[in-house]
Amino acid sequence: MSRLHLTFGCVKSTLAGTLDTAPGVNGLLLVSGGNELRSGAFSGQAALAARIADAGFPVFRFDRRGVGDSGGENRGFRNSRAEIHSALAAFRAIAPQVERVVGFGNCDAASALMLGAGIECDALVLSNPWAIEHDDVALPPIAIRARYAEKLRNPREIVRLLTGGVNFGKLAKGLLQAGRSKVGPSTLAGELTAGLAQYHGPVRILLAMADRTAQAFAANWDVDDPRVVRCEGAGHAWVEPHAREFLDRHLLEVLRG
Repeated sequence: MSRLHLTFGCVKSTLAGTLDTAPGVNGLLLVSGGNELRSGAFSGQAALAARIADAGFPVFRFDRRGVGDSGGENRGFRNSRAEIHSALAAFRAIAPQVERVVGFGNCDAASALMLGAGIECDALVLSNPWAIEHDDVALPPIAIRARYAEKLRNPREIVRLLTGGVNFGKLAKGLLQAGRSKVGPSTLAGELTAGLAQYHGPVRILLAMADRTAQAFAANWDVDDPRVVRCEGAGHAWVEPHAREFLDRHLLEVLRG
């Protein structure tokens, strides 16, 4: 495996990309979420790319417009279709043996792939999709309950509660919200559902159930969707050893087809 750095065009901008080479005819297009660099937090995506390439599958990563080493204006995940499309074309050009591309994104990168109906990827692995509206003031009840359960396991939070360091008005509001059985689906969740309905390739949705983003998505999604796979005790970035193994295993399963 070798790592190649390159640039490619997107509309009127120049984007930066990285290819981890491997001989496989199936490849992984790794889409970054938020304002995250293509290397990922603490180089997590770079490490993931190396592991997948070592298993025989080439991996292409890139910085979205206005992020990291890429030029242009950052227009957010809702407007990132052009970048993903250009990255896919660049991947196929620099690794011409690749016949099948699996698109992978975490958080709003997963949402971007869903909104774009897969953006010509042959298969999708969607991790902890972002389904929360920007103006939402409350997390879904499942996420609020998980937050309070976490606090009750923390001795410092118990001390704060007993010594008056807790805003009881805010606490009461939170407990009321946590007691609700469900909330209505967000507008964004509806858009994600509609976008993914237009995609006809294989899809796997991975949810890290210690992550509030995943909890919020689960609260807005069909509980019987067979494409959803949950990993208990996993955080948003899949850094826990069992979570990292879970993520790698599912990516490799989809890449092997």
